[in-house]
Amino acid sequence: MPICSVYPLAYHADPTGYFSLVRHAPGAVLLDSGRPEADRGQFDILSAWPLETLAPAADETGAAFLQRLRDSLARLGDAQLPEHSPLPFAGGLIGYLAYDFGRLLEPLPAQAADDLHLPTARLGLYCWAMVSDHQMRSSQLVFHPALADDERKRLIELFAQPLPTADDASFHLSAPFATDINARQYQQAIERIHAYIQAGDCYQVNFAQRFRAQYRGDPWAAYQALRVACPTPFAGYLSLADGDAILSLSPERFVKVSQRQVETRPIKGTRPRGKTPAEDAAYAEELLASPKDRAENLMIVDLLRNDLGRTCRTGSVRVPQLFGLESYPNVHHLVSVVTGELAADKDALDLLGGSFPGGSITGAPKIRSMQIIDELEPSRRSLYCGSLLYLDVRGEMDSSIAIRSLLAQAGQISCWGGGGIVADSQWEAEYQETFTKVRVLMQTLEAL
Repeated sequence: MPICSVYPLAYHADPTGYFSLVRHAPGAVLLDSGRPEADRGQFDILSAWPLETLAPAADETGAAFLQRLRDSLARLGDAQLPEHSPLPFAGGLIGYLAYDFGRLLEPLPAQAADDLHLPTARLGLYCWAMVSDHQMRSSQLVFHPALADDERKRLIELFAQPLPTADDASFHLSAPFATDINARQYQQAIERIHAYIQAGDCYQVNFAQRFRAQYRGDPWAAYQALRVACPTPFAGYLSLADGDAILSLSPERFVKVSQRQVETRPIKGTRPRGKTPAEDAAYAEELLASPKDRAENLMIVDLLRNDLGRTCRTGSVRVPQLFGLESYPNVHHLVSVVTGELAADKDALDLLGGSFPGGSITGAPKIRSMQIIDELEPSRRSLYCGSLLYLDVRGEMDSSIAIRSLLAQAGQISCWGGGGIVADSQWEAEYQETFTKVRVLMQTLEAL
């Protein structure tokens, strides 16, 4: 099998310098594991100039689009990394699936307004990447064998030059973020969800509200400020057309596939960080001991065990971690881990088709909860609760749940905060939680 070539670069813990060299290029994308000192993810991956860009066509089904992605990987061709290389990407697909890609997989109503008009998916096919490994403290260019020699030489010369010492990009909001719904409208939606729960339609629904503001400037400057304020292991920046961009500061993995082993890490359960060490520890202990949050988390673990069971080998699905604590600059989270092994006749794209969107951000049962979300949230979620992902030619994949994420588009920036609503949820507490989850993002941008 053809072997990818690698070219060593000077290691930089901060990927923004290298990304600044390509961020204006078509299809520029950065998958950012957060500051290494925050003890989070291992790899940063960036690329640009995709061979092709794929988005669903009008009336194309989700299954047909996933097959097109599979076909594009086949056209690029199989390849392996050099022996013993731990790098996660050998060339392949990088991009996003919006939450509304789920409409191509499951029958859903169309009540919520599609006012942002973001394509339901967009993935580029890349035959090179710059990968930094924060455990090995290395940065390397990875070239798929299909990449032309002159293009390899151009990229080596590009990344060998001194990195910019300053970036003149700036970003300013015209006014603070404002919500799309008021507290009374939020309360009414929660009351409606409670009625559905009492009627037996569902037992948990994730309900979110959107925050928006007008801006001037470059979204890249906004992202640079956000990653400093809120380092997370599944962050990312995707350049879109006309200077628009996706900015994600997600702490949550959706699904990972490595050597056909599958892992998902659902988050369900949140507390704010405390102002003092004692208050902070008290919030963490309260979360770990909360029967309500543990029940919510367990509901989603059961849902994801079922989702993974659709494409994993029978008997392979396990729960090695239940109700673990993860802490971030703005919140504590309750996190579980569900694992499995892909069945012999399934691949990573089958896994996506069988489990998207992530159950932690829909509710349970999934399809009925998504129908209720479409009824009660006034606008479609667009990017929010979709996924940023890579899938390489070997079948290796990792993906996020696009929470704590923003869409900068046509001078308007949008973000969302939500939470799981169950029978004993108090609307006032849930309402405040939506602010808690995105407050650090909004305050950081409002201060620029």
